[in-house]
Amino acid sequence: MLKIIKTELWKLKRYHIIWAGVILMLLSVVITLFTSTALDGTVWTFSHLVEQVIKNNTTTIFPMCITLIAGYTIAREKTDDTLKNIVTVPVSYPALVGGKLIVCGFISLLFGVTSTVFTVADELLTGFPGFSAITVMQAFAQITFNCLFLYISVTPIIAFTSRVSDGHMIGVIIAFVYGYGGMFASGNMLLANIYPITASMGLIQYRSYDTAVHWNIGLCGLSMLAVLLVSVVIVITTKNVSSVKAVKKQKNVTKKGW
Repeated sequence: MLKIIKTELWKLKRYHIIWAGVILMLLSVVITLFTSTALDGTVWTFSHLVEQVIKNNTTTIFPMCITLIAGYTIAREKTDDTLKNIVTVPVSYPALVGGKLIVCGFISLLFGVTSTVFTVADELLTGFPGFSAITVMQAFAQITFNCLFLYISVTPIIAFTSRVSDGHMIGVIIAFVYGYGGMFASGNMLLANIYPITASMGLIQYRSYDTAVHWNIGLCGLSMLAVLLVSVVIVITTKNVSSVKAVKKQKNVTKKGW
């Protein structure tokens, strides 16, 4: 497994879709920036800015983003016709998918750091009060780990759709609806603690200072553990892909002359 992870990390430099993820992280901050211009009486501080970025990441951007990238890296083995060579090493298809999912966990952390950098850049541009080294470190921890927990939340979708040819695009749609559902789940704290998307916010103590917000770390942790176990079951029960090469039709070459 360690060799698979090292190989997949090396492959990342070939995947230009990683830049699409960076752009989506920027989009989340840009959406928040436009929101801050609304004259609705809200007093914006750096902490409030971070909260809004986390909310946009959670309900709109990140579940769809990481599902797209993770699904793409898995699908590339089929579209590039390299899968039949990998399974003859031998590396089982479930082990390959598991290795890719672990690497995508590192990618989610990278995107969390990227989102933090864009958020701080936004703060330097707008100059909201409350900016300090302590609040930056808190923002870094909350945004980064929120991205990791969100990734764990959607791993069952990624693992399941990897069984289907070009299923990652279906997974993106499901992940978007799944993430957007967090907006409705947040209206009930019991459901918010159980629903994996919103449970990711509970684990980082999102708006824990609000008297109306009551996070149960135990329930949130169980929710993450449950989706993680479901993902493991889906991966280990995935059938190996046949290593038989497709027979290509040979072109008839007409000889010139005699």
